[in-house]
Formats: sequence, structure tokens, C-alpha cells
Amino acid sequence: MTDIIIIGGGIVGLATALQIKRQRPGLTVTVIEKETGVARHQTGHNSGVIHSGLYYKPGSLKALNCIRGYDMLVQFCREEGIPFDLCGKLVVATNPQEVPLLNNLYERGLQNGLKDIQKVSAAEMREIEPHVAGVEGIRVPYTGIVDYAAVTEKYAQKFRELGGELRLGEKVVQVTTGNTLSVVVTERGTYETRLVVNCAGLYSDKVAQMTQRQDIDLRIIPFRGEYYKIKPHRQHLVKHLIYPVPDPNFPFLGVHFTRMIGGGVEAGPNAVLAFRREGYKKLDVDFKELYETLTWPGFQKVAGKFWQTGMGEYYRSFSKAAFTKALQQLIPEIQEDDLEDGGAGVRAQACDRTGGLLDDFAILETERAVNVCNAPSPAATSSLSIGLTVSEKVLARFD
Repeated sequence: MTDIIIIGGGIVGLATALQIKRQRPGLTVTVIEKETGVARHQTGHNSGVIHSGLYYKPGSLKALNCIRGYDMLVQFCREEGIPFDLCGKLVVATNPQEVPLLNNLYERGLQNGLKDIQKVSAAEMREIEPHVAGVEGIRVPYTGIVDYAAVTEKYAQKFRELGGELRLGEKVVQVTTGNTLSVVVTERGTYETRLVVNCAGLYSDKVAQMTQRQDIDLRIIPFRGEYYKIKPHRQHLVKHLIYPVPDPNFPFLGVHFTRMIGGGVEAGPNAVLAFRREGYKKLDVDFKELYETLTWPGFQKVAGKFWQTGMGEYYRSFSKAAFTKALQQLIPEIQEDDLEDGGAGVRAQACDRTGGLLDDFAILETERAVNVCNAPSPAATSSLSIGLTVSEKVLARFD
């Protein structure tokens, strides 16, 4: 029997495990991960950006955890010798119609405590990024880059050093909650625990459903984000990170340029519906999972509302020329021949029954479980803070 079982070996699961062991070393904690290593899905497929907290509604869990988590992550990387670079970001309004949205973003950043952000003119933007096009921008010096898989590996190491147990290669197939204990069944064994903590990412809704008798009112909708890499001889076009002004009605930031901590520059991602939850390629399909997505009432409402946006994203997915055209809004000099195939990630986006794409982190609690059911970007930046938030909920059960 173990006091706490955490399901999911991504950055949020390992950060939560580490925070629990730091605060209560005497509790026994086991992390169960279905893959043979940590950080194999959302954590290991993201762009590696350290987010500043610019975009998020003041007072929301995203805003609070991102700002606190940013400081905690940077301190952790410094203490543990993990390379990172606070290279800064430029958010660009490419036409006058985007300027009011840019101004709103600037005010939101100030409300979130980002006192060093700056409004910049077109001429000032070109001093920062000589090849960028736009009418106005925001310079965000806080933004940085890091390897989140390396961060997660270090979380796992520190967790084990504190006596935590990490069990890899065990897929959870059943959770049965009782009056005092719960039973977690994997493909390789059975475990008793006093509390289940669900950090299963792309399958967090499935695990949450296992922990309670009534249906939960959300589903994870997988959205694949595809990247191109800029060929080495054209990487001089990007000196920092360059982002467009995001659509406030759509929970994605639009195609952008990102320098990588290991070298190189990525361009993307788009945002297309994935036909399986771990579908990193265009033709990856799981018909059962796709059926579950298409028949969820909330997704049907989202599709009805955003079908034009979705078709545009799919067009860019299959047309390199269209993808390039989107990138040229920010850097007109970029050409189709400058891009080579990159990677892809899948975002676990929670959608409720009414068609709401959950913008904030969502943590659902029952008597025997704490379920982290929506933790998309900036969850990696916020990981130690989210871990602290979840650990406080967990440890309250053991007081």
C-alpha cells in the first residue's frame, strides 16, 4: 500500500510528486507512467518556451501559476545546471486592425505584473528583429527557452532521491475507489492507495472517469501542432522569438518563430484536430478515439463555430505554400524552400458539453482523487507552481 499514486509521468505529474515529497517526506508516493520513459508526450513534444504570463486573464489559475511557476522554474534550472536562455519575445501586430488587440494584451501583461514589457513602433521592432514586418509590437524580455524533457528528467531524479518510486512501462487500466482505499490496476500489477492524483494529460478525462461514478462534464479534444524547421543558412532571419497577436476567441497562439535551446529555429505550430490522442502524424488514426471526439456534443458546437478557422488550419497542414504564406505575415523574406519538416506535438484541450474550450487549468476533486483535467500551455512553465497547488490539495487530505 502506498499513500499517494500519481498517474502520469509528464512534467506536471513529476513536479507534483516532487513537491509532495519535499513538503511531506514521510508519505509514500508512487508515480505510474505507461511509457518506458518520462516526458514522452506533451512535455517532450512542445516548443520549449518559458512563458512570461502575458496572455492570461488576471487572477486566473493560468496567470497565477505561470507567473509564480516562471520564477520557480528559472531558479530550479539555475540550481540544477539546466541550460536555459531568457532571449525575449516580440509580439507583432501585422496590420492596424490588430493594434487594439495588441493594446489589450499589453494592459493584461501589466496587470499580471510584467512591468518591463515595452510597446515598440515598427522602426523599433526592426532594431530588435531586422527582418520582421508589422505596424506595432510588444517586447517581452521575460520569455525564454529550455528543454522541458531535461527539466522533467531532473524532477524525476530529485523525486527518487527523496525516496519516491517511479514505475515505468505500466499502463493504468482501472481505478476502483473505496471508502478508505482505492485500487489502481495496471497491465503489470495492482496497487492500493489512500489517494489517486491524475496527471495523465491526453488521457486525463479517461482516468478521471475511472475515479468517480458519475460522468464528468468534459472531454479531452486532441489538437496536433505541426512545425517546420528553418534551414541553417536562413536562421539569421530570427534573433529572438516572434509571435503574432493571438485570436482572443481561439485558445492557440498562431504560427510563430521559436529559437531552440539546442540550436536551430522552429516555425509553427498550426492547430488541427488529431484523429487519435497521440497522433503525431497526419495519417495517425484511432477510430474509437475519433468517434468519441466527433460525437461529443461540445466538440460539435466548437466545430460549428470555428469550422472556417479549422479548414484554414487543415489547408496549412497539407500545403507548405499556405503555411509559408502565414509565416510571411511576420517575416516576408521567409520562403518555402527555407523550411524543412520538423516535429509535431498534440495538445490536450479540454472541452465541456456546451462547447466551451476551457481556457484555464481545471482541477476536479473527489473524496479519493485529485484530477488535473486541463493543463495545456503554459503548464510546462508553470509545472512547479501547479505541482505546489496540487500538492496543497493533496496534503490537506493527510492533515
